[in-house]
Amino acid sequence: MNNLYNTNKRVKIAIIGGGAAGMFAAVSAAMQKTPALLIERKARLGAKVLMTANGRCNFTKDISSEDFIRDVKYSADWITPAIRECPPREIIKFFRSLSIPLRRMSDGRMFPADGKAATIVHAFGDILRDKGLPVLTNCPVRGITPLRGGGFVVHTATFDIEADNVIIATGGASYPKTGSVGDGQNFARALGHEITALKPGLIGMETQERRVTALAGRRFEDGRAKVISPEGRVLFDYRGEVDCEKFGLSGGAIYNCQRYIEHEGLKNFTLEVWFAKERLKFENLRSRPLKEAIVTIGGVSLADVDSATMQSKKVPGLYFAGEVLDIDGPTGGYNLSLAFATASKAVSHIARGERQGSLNFAKRRGGHQKFQRM
Repeated sequence: MNNLYNTNKRVKIAIIGGGAAGMFAAVSAAMQKTPALLIERKARLGAKVLMTANGRCNFTKDISSEDFIRDVKYSADWITPAIRECPPREIIKFFRSLSIPLRRMSDGRMFPADGKAATIVHAFGDILRDKGLPVLTNCPVRGITPLRGGGFVVHTATFDIEADNVIIATGGASYPKTGSVGDGQNFARALGHEITALKPGLIGMETQERRVTALAGRRFEDGRAKVISPEGRVLFDYRGEVDCEKFGLSGGAIYNCQRYIEHEGLKNFTLEVWFAKERLKFENLRSRPLKEAIVTIGGVSLADVDSATMQSKKVPGLYFAGEVLDIDGPTGGYNLSLAFATASKAVSHIARGERQGSLNFAKRRGGHQKFQRM
């Protein structure tokens, strides 16, 4: 193995969590030749990524940084430095540089052309294998101890790892079977960080309305949903997919309305939904549980993390990336982009100190491209 990644020595970066943010952080470190180690509690990397967009992996949206930030809305100011440094269109270039055929939908959503999330996960795995970056799977982290004088000990059930820096990229607390069990938030709390309440985001809403449940299993691409105030004012309006389920309603239009309702803390509202020539109104629908949510709203408080570096303001050398933070976006590739951008920002700061680089996909001889930082 390349001595750059000799784990008998203290490693430069220990990355905890092998989901979207953790894999992107590891790939960024490998390509910048920064010694790192990736630790994942489950048997394989990217378990939740494999589920995204019904297994098709909508990894970003082909829009400008400004449009992306506007669409995220909540935490927009905080995520701006990361998104401007690692914008959606540079993420697209990155995957193209790996010779992955891509498909762009009419609304800008980007997928691997074969419609398989495994294509994205395998591409990350191939880079880590080729670069010789160690990956520990089936290895839950039990805790993190800062060392006097700098650095950390990362504790697992059977051994400890010393690292100069730690990136916590453990995700949220939804779909726990994929490994997102909220342990990163617990580590952060134990190290003195505030955790904002964890709530479900981008999740279905429950109703036993017969006109919905009778169509369970049907998907309507040209649907629409509105959130309306008690006074009749339209608060949020989204055109997109509406799915009928045994429990009620799901699909992109419902998910984005639910996210708005949760962020705004609405208790008294009307959800107006169009699908299959139906126009139905529902009062104060309840969201499905957090364990089923596409994303977790809440997490490590943004007040405790420097948005220019992803470094903790309380514990030097400790960084956060992805859904473990109190950041989330709408459906359509936003949340994977947030994971990638924050991971890139953290690794950039560790690898290059205070110098803030930007993603550059420089052409090699022969027309191929490589991923590097300037």
